[in-house]
Amino acid sequence: MRIDLHTHSTASDGTDSPAEVMERAALASLDVVGLTDHDTVAGWDEAVGAVHRTGVALVRGAEVSSNADGIPVHILSYLHDPADAALAALLESTRTLRVRRARAMVEELARDFPITWEDVAAQAADDETVGRPHMADALVAAGVFPDRDAAFVRVLHNTGPYYIHLDTPHPRDVVAAIRAAGGVPVMAHPLAAKRGRVVGDDVVADLVDHGLAALEAFHRDHDPAAVVHARALAARLGIPVTGASDYHGAGKPNRLGENLTAPAVYEELIAQGRLEVVRP
Repeated sequence: MRIDLHTHSTASDGTDSPAEVMERAALASLDVVGLTDHDTVAGWDEAVGAVHRTGVALVRGAEVSSNADGIPVHILSYLHDPADAALAALLESTRTLRVRRARAMVEELARDFPITWEDVAAQAADDETVGRPHMADALVAAGVFPDRDAAFVRVLHNTGPYYIHLDTPHPRDVVAAIRAAGGVPVMAHPLAAKRGRVVGDDVVADLVDHGLAALEAFHRDHDPAAVVHARALAARLGIPVTGASDYHGAGKPNRLGENLTAPAVYEELIAQGRLEVVRP
């Protein structure tokens, strides 16, 4: 089985619709794909509608924003109950914060670059999804940078001059909320130092004590040393590791299926979820 458990659609900052993600997953010969848009489940229904047509099984999820002492931590939530009031409120709150942060960042960027809020919002499916990738797309459209990656490296990086901290909950609270909603929490790209500062092993160990199920070890933003570190840390903490593409469509070079999750790990994780995998 070919299993890729981390992808994004136009419901957040991807460039493919949820149905197109499913279609491209089929073209990439995937058997299972996880749709994990940032802080939203808005793409689930459309993706479910494409399962039988594409023949690809769907793991419904979300990538939930959090931070530990100012360091961003992303927790993938798989198969949680979308009707859970506490987790739904957390996701809604984060989306509101995202828009507020995005407007403030665009205001600063507009002082030095020829873009407006309208230019940035036009790159997103709706105002709730606006984030740094859409700012990057607006800068690319304005001819300032050649692609998203260049925009992030030059001005949108976590340590860049225009970055504004997103005041999200502690990952411990996010993991607890996901578990309470019947979800399976997995830490995304835990050692992606190219994105900025990463949390220490002690933070990861604390999250495992509070219910973290696995670490995403195999990821494009992990160099070989980071993969070795993540696997050793997971083994020490008694949890499995996953792999995924973190696919965003045309917005990033990540390709569906470039990193995969082992079938045995997949079965272990989905057995913990409240929802079922949607199968063809």
